[in-house]
Amino acid sequence: MARRLNLPDSASIATPGEDGRLNAPSAARNAAPILDLLRHHGPASGHALELASGTGQHAAHFAPALPGLTWQPTEIDPARRASIDAWAASVNAPNLRKAIELDATAPHWGAEHAGQDLILLVNLLHLISTDEARQLISEVAQALAAEGRFIIYGPFLRAGETISEGDASFDASLRAQDPEIGYKDDFDVIDWLHDAGLTLVDVVEMPANNLAIVARRPA
Repeated sequence: MARRLNLPDSASIATPGEDGRLNAPSAARNAAPILDLLRHHGPASGHALELASGTGQHAAHFAPALPGLTWQPTEIDPARRASIDAWAASVNAPNLRKAIELDATAPHWGAEHAGQDLILLVNLLHLISTDEARQLISEVAQALAAEGRFIIYGPFLRAGETISEGDASFDASLRAQDPEIGYKDDFDVIDWLHDAGLTLVDVVEMPANNLAIVARRPA
């Protein structure tokens, strides 16, 4: 994926903190509800791969709370990989690995990271193109172990429509910056999951008009 550095500021706000840790307000706000989602729909043990881990706040929140999972954060941006590792150093979580470089929209990474029991993607689909999103989902399907879970969290169109003025404004600002990006339709994403051989498990309404889509790889 070619990182788009000129997105609207609201797309990815992160400010420097202590010890090299970046702080994103959205990550702080949504960590608790996403953790609840992981506890309900994720496996209790095994290997977890977090795509586009961002600042590392989520990894530092989830790994200590889910000690049965070996948590592997990934990120394409080296500055954010450094932040992820700084956040990891701030918590006592032996199951949290150092961040690795991974472009989730590139081909072939799925086979290289096969055997995942959980793959988590937070707040990325609206920042990449449809082709990139479909490529990502295809690679996830290859990376998942049998019965492995894929959880996608973020803002979506619902049957082709935004559901609030704020969402409409944000989606429009993304598309004005780059016509290939913007909110993806929930039904389209479910179709893409099915096309990749995954089975829909649940669609969960989340705080702040976000949605979680949970899928699994059949045995």
